[in-house]
This record gives sequence, C-alpha cells and structure tokens, in this order.
Amino acid sequence: MDIYSRYAPGWLVAPGESAELAEAFIASTIAGVGAAPGVLHADRGSSMTSKPVAQLLVDLGVVRSHSRPHVSDDNPYSEAQFKTLKYCPAFPQRFGSIHDARAFCAAFFDAYNHEHRHAALGLHTPASVYSGTAAQIRAHRTIVLDQAYVANPQRFARPPTPPRLPAIAWINQPTPEALIQTR
Repeated sequence: MDIYSRYAPGWLVAPGESAELAEAFIASTIAGVGAAPGVLHADRGSSMTSKPVAQLLVDLGVVRSHSRPHVSDDNPYSEAQFKTLKYCPAFPQRFGSIHDARAFCAAFFDAYNHEHRHAALGLHTPASVYSGTAAQIRAHRTIVLDQAYVANPQRFARPPTPPRLPAIAWINQPTPEALIQTR
C-alpha cells in the first residue's frame, strides 16, 4: 500500500506464506507499478525479513523499514485498510474456497482503490491521489462550492472550501532530534 494515497497497487491471497512467495509478490507488484518505491515498510514476519526479500530490495535500491519489535499496530495505514476489508458488510464468515477469497478481494480492492473516499484524503479516492488527479478534482470542487456560495450565501456561515489533502504521511515519524542528527 502506498501510505500517502492509501492506494493498494497489489494484493495476494495464498494458501500459505513463504519467503519465495513474498519475494515474487513484491517483484510482480513493483513490475506492475513500473517503478520501485523508495522505502518498503513491513512487519517483522519471517517472510518479510527473509534473505530473498532483503536481496530483492537491495537489488532494486529500496530501503527496508520494519515495524518495531512487539508492536502489532506499527503500520496504521495497513491496519486501517485491513479493518476496512474485514468490516466490509459483504465480508463472509468463511470463504468457500481460495478462489472465492480471491474473487472477493478482486472486487474489494477495485472498489477500495477507485470508489472508497477517505476523509483523511480530502474525500478523494486512493486512485485519484495516487495518480495525481486529486489536485484537479479539488480545484473543480472549489469552483462548484464558490458557485453554490454565490447562488445561496444564506446557506453558509462562511464561504465553503473543499477538504485539504494531507501534506505528508509517515510511519514511525522521526523525532526532530533524529532529523537534526541526520543533516
């Protein structure tokens, strides 16, 4: 997941977890996107800390970032997305098969990326923010709100403005002291 936009460029449902599967998934997702991220943040599970994944990221020039030991919610963006998935009204008690789980996730991630509007993203979709169209959409929203205000100023306490996009997103934001030391 791209933490700034909340866009999920890839997902995988598999019957098990392995270092080789994680390596192949990361490689195919990066190939699908067309560019490697600067940083890849992951939990400290054996697959994500494995030699195949570490070597792939070194080869691609991607910095590895891992959650702090014994901190299960160290990636709030991923945890929030997972909660959205699990609390989706259509999420079943059990999947009939792995194929059913994959079909559900295909529909879910398409809707999550292209229809789900996030309050933290100024009510934009992850795809809009990820692809860079959010600024144009926000500018259009500004025009529409300005027209609504001019036509009916009594409906508003003050001229309305569309919600802002976040300026930056962090996982484990460095302290000001740490940033000063790295300069």
